[in-house]
Amino acid sequence: MKLVIVESPAKAKTIEKYLGKEYTVRASVGHVRDLPKSNKKAIDIPAGFVPHYETIPGKDKVIKEIKTLATKADEVILATDPDREGEAIAWHVAEALGLKKPKRSTFNEITKDAVQHAIAHPRAIDAQLVSAQEARRVLDRLFGYDLSGLIWKKVRYGLSAGRVQSPALRIIMEREREIRAFIPEPYFVITANLTHGKNTVPFVCTEEPSDTTTADAIVTKGYAGSWIVTDVKESAQKRTPYPPFITSTLQQTASTRLGYAPAKTMQIAQKLYEAGHITYMRTDSPALAKEAQKAIIAHITSTYGKGMVAPRTFSSKSKSAQEAHEAVRPTHMHVVSAGSTPEQKRLYELIHARAIASQMVDAELKKTKITATITEGGIPDFAANGSRVIYPGWLSVDGDARGEDVTLPQMTAGDALVLKHIHAEEKTTQPPGRYTEAGLVKELEKRGIGRPSTYAAIIKTLGDRGYVTREKRTLFPTDTGDVVSTFLEEHFADYISDNFTAHMEDELDEIAEGARTYLATMQEFYGPFTTAVAAKKDIDKLTTLGDADPSMKCPKCKGTMIIKLGRTGTFLSCATFPDCTGARTMEGEEMTGPKETGELCPTCGSPLVERMGKYGKFISCSNYPKCKFIKSDPVEEAKKKTGVPCPKCGKGEMMERRGRFGIFYSCTNYPDCKYAIKAKPTGAKCPQCGELMMEGTKTIPERCSDKGCPNHNPHKLGR
Repeated sequence: MKLVIVESPAKAKTIEKYLGKEYTVRASVGHVRDLPKSNKKAIDIPAGFVPHYETIPGKDKVIKEIKTLATKADEVILATDPDREGEAIAWHVAEALGLKKPKRSTFNEITKDAVQHAIAHPRAIDAQLVSAQEARRVLDRLFGYDLSGLIWKKVRYGLSAGRVQSPALRIIMEREREIRAFIPEPYFVITANLTHGKNTVPFVCTEEPSDTTTADAIVTKGYAGSWIVTDVKESAQKRTPYPPFITSTLQQTASTRLGYAPAKTMQIAQKLYEAGHITYMRTDSPALAKEAQKAIIAHITSTYGKGMVAPRTFSSKSKSAQEAHEAVRPTHMHVVSAGSTPEQKRLYELIHARAIASQMVDAELKKTKITATITEGGIPDFAANGSRVIYPGWLSVDGDARGEDVTLPQMTAGDALVLKHIHAEEKTTQPPGRYTEAGLVKELEKRGIGRPSTYAAIIKTLGDRGYVTREKRTLFPTDTGDVVSTFLEEHFADYISDNFTAHMEDELDEIAEGARTYLATMQEFYGPFTTAVAAKKDIDKLTTLGDADPSMKCPKCKGTMIIKLGRTGTFLSCATFPDCTGARTMEGEEMTGPKETGELCPTCGSPLVERMGKYGKFISCSNYPKCKFIKSDPVEEAKKKTGVPCPKCGKGEMMERRGRFGIFYSCTNYPDCKYAIKAKPTGAKCPQCGELMMEGTKTIPERCSDKGCPNHNPHKLGR
């Protein structure tokens, strides 16, 4: 028996079909080891930045099962994803299993030929790739822990900084400051609806006057004059197809066309990859394998004709692109639609269209500009712009890439036009737009910040930390994000600059290539960094954001007020706090302090008070944070209890709670018992591992609460 180890159960199932009975395929379910949460135990800096890895909670059973199979196997092959992360997972699995000479196989697509060829030609684990991934992990930990600790003290507990997330936040805030500083200026857009035969075409004035007098004069003369076509310019234009998708362009296009967030796009693409429909979705190379290009050309020839074929090769513009990877493309070009859900089908069709179109002939368009004015003169020209497709070429496959062009009727110079209506619309100049998720991905890629696998995670982290909010795909920085970014820009500008972040990415690439050592990279970074952090430990707290409007007076002492940053956002506080505790909302409404309930805390004897939290009113000890007693509403608590006994302590029962990441279920005996699961328990036990079962989805109504159990994601196993 030969044992093949991959990351996901879905991938394991697909691969097992291709390898035959002599192979057993098992999933590690992602990473099996990681740095512990405590930074003191995570990295031995004096010993040379040696990381200390521990088994990830919940992975003991996975390791035990794989280890048992490995001892019986004639050969163990590690077939995790073909990137640094996949290489690191393979190494960690080998270490956890105690494999002396582990074999490593990689494939860019999960097809029968690709999998069988990769398994038949294994190699050793690439120590340089592992070292590069380890360097990234350790760098991020050192950067995040040291800087986050300082932010906890100077801004608020629970916030964070990151080597890549903080530069991304800085970019968002730089744009926000441009918007705040922007001074709008008025201008007028004058549109004349002119009729030619049966067609009415809107012509727009080529000048935009800034005052009402000039605009009104043009409108008046327009009504009084006789209109005529003064010029018609037509120019042929060829549009070349886009390269096949890489990770960043896939995320951008899926956002603009399908409305998918980058994280959602990657989740859907992951499922398509695991099902064998597309190639690996984390890549920065638009290159196509020769076999893939031949298959695309064959599909174009049979579907559209040989005359539509135009073979092209593509290479990355990024100097650090991993050219060993292919673009994101279908594994079978003749399959026009694939996927088990509507979302998967839409994304697959987008990927398919882009790959096929990349090898097709140019589209030919005719760009048209028609100019008109009044015969009496005295007003600026008016123009109408449009285009029409002369020969569709690759747009036959990817028509949505054309955009919304206007098709103009045939006109010639000297043609008379009839004015139907002319009007001036006052507008103001607009500041630069805030970043959309797609726009931020494009900007990060342009500046060399992060890598394909990190873009979605960066945006998700900014949202999870409360630094940005998302409204219709647009990212808005919060007050907290503003304060944190301002603090970092003022005190650690060098460490969140484009140059530093991109330079670190280059150094990680050099480690992967063997041109640089792990230790040298750590030493060059950490010494100056810790010195910079230590130098800022005595600065004042940064929760004061400036003076309030002078008209806003303290409701208690009638003194001046200042703007403060609190847990739920900004508010107005008396400038003499803590001597005076007067406070107002930003709108000016008085904020009253916690109201005493008349009861005493059973833990410390202090008065219990009513507070307002993120999820409404609750009762807690007035001595918080020294005493963290919270009184539950008996009626509400009874509603949240499930009646399912806690499987860990047996004393409490599982009840619904709400945390920073949403609803979860835990033992009523907390904090003595800290057992918790993500979804509502059903009361049944998993037939495979014995752990508590919980509610699942419409298609899978029940699943195991243990992440390490295959029944945790039974839909991936086809159950």
